[in-house]
Amino acid sequence: MGLATAHEVLQRKPTASVIVLEKENRLAAHQTGHNSGVIHSGIYYEPGSLKARICRLGIRKLTEFCAVNDISYDLCGKVIVATNEDERKRLHALYERGRANGVSGLELLSPDALKNIEPHAEGVEALLSPETGIVDYRHVAEKLAERIEGAGGTIRKSARVAGLERRSGSTVVLSSAGDVEARRVVCCAGLQADRVAKFSDGAKKLLVVPFRGEYYRLKPHRRGLVKNLIYPVPDPRFPFLGVHFTRRVDGEIEAGPNAVLALKREGYRKSDVDWRDVGEMLRFAGFWRMGIKHWTRAAREYYRSLSKGAFVRGLKRLVPEITGDDLEVGGAGVRAIALEPNGNLVDDFRVECIDDVVHVLNAPSPAATSSLAIAEHIVSFLDEDMC
Repeated sequence: MGLATAHEVLQRKPTASVIVLEKENRLAAHQTGHNSGVIHSGIYYEPGSLKARICRLGIRKLTEFCAVNDISYDLCGKVIVATNEDERKRLHALYERGRANGVSGLELLSPDALKNIEPHAEGVEALLSPETGIVDYRHVAEKLAERIEGAGGTIRKSARVAGLERRSGSTVVLSSAGDVEARRVVCCAGLQADRVAKFSDGAKKLLVVPFRGEYYRLKPHRRGLVKNLIYPVPDPRFPFLGVHFTRRVDGEIEAGPNAVLALKREGYRKSDVDWRDVGEMLRFAGFWRMGIKHWTRAAREYYRSLSKGAFVRGLKRLVPEITGDDLEVGGAGVRAIALEPNGNLVDDFRVECIDDVVHVLNAPSPAATSSLAIAEHIVSFLDEDMC
């Protein structure tokens, strides 16, 4: 998102001086490089929300960017499968929500029609979303960086931000790769967004809570069980979609993820623990309130994380032929979710301005899909002097 914002600034103002500070020694090291690679169509989001409005524009801008820059992508479509009558009701509500959001081509499928698209999937009814696609967002990030530098911008890696200081009408960003003085600063810090926001006086009290998503993948000889993307009907009480199947642009089929609380913000293994991260969560009242609300779902997710059999049972609801022998351990990603003091998980994008600094405080899925459109939204703040 930071790269997309820098790119948008240079598109609008080619003479602008733009510097991107990247904490790691490489691009797309965390959320961007560990996500599912899905181009979301905008079905799930509350009509009128920022996510719903920006996602639709984001798809168009992303696919245009990929086409112009020769980045492989595929609008292969996905099916969302209801496996019982309760899920069928939620599926119909999802269909209406997608239509309200302007998603094109949505179609309710009978079990036979579902078999024509995904021969090994089973359900009482399904929803086809033909605009859903796949892409490798690392390639998108790399191309954005190439274009930024080609337009005269600078990208400094291994530049950990240590503070923000106001000095006579400008902001100085203190970093391990040297300080930068700027008239406008945009902070797209992902898993560290709340900590960077605290460098600005008046920042709202939010805590970034890391949730790790763990994947299996289908062994090569069993990839034929899934043609494209097969998803369950989401539970509206929880911000995650449930385990599903996703074809990636390299042909691999991922299965998952579950969603468990990570004990380290950048912890991709079960054994990863950062006591600073743990301590911040335990001291935040909203963390305990969240736990009270969602402990039963959290327990199920932890059980599925520890038990391959439980993970397989979740997948079998969508593709009954799947067995544990069809799966091998895949990768993992950590998703940043902003948590409020009242225990509510922030569901929508949240962008706030404090003293000429734009803070992207929450950017959940579909942030990657929407990144170019969010960048346009952010730069509009700057152009209109709203910050």
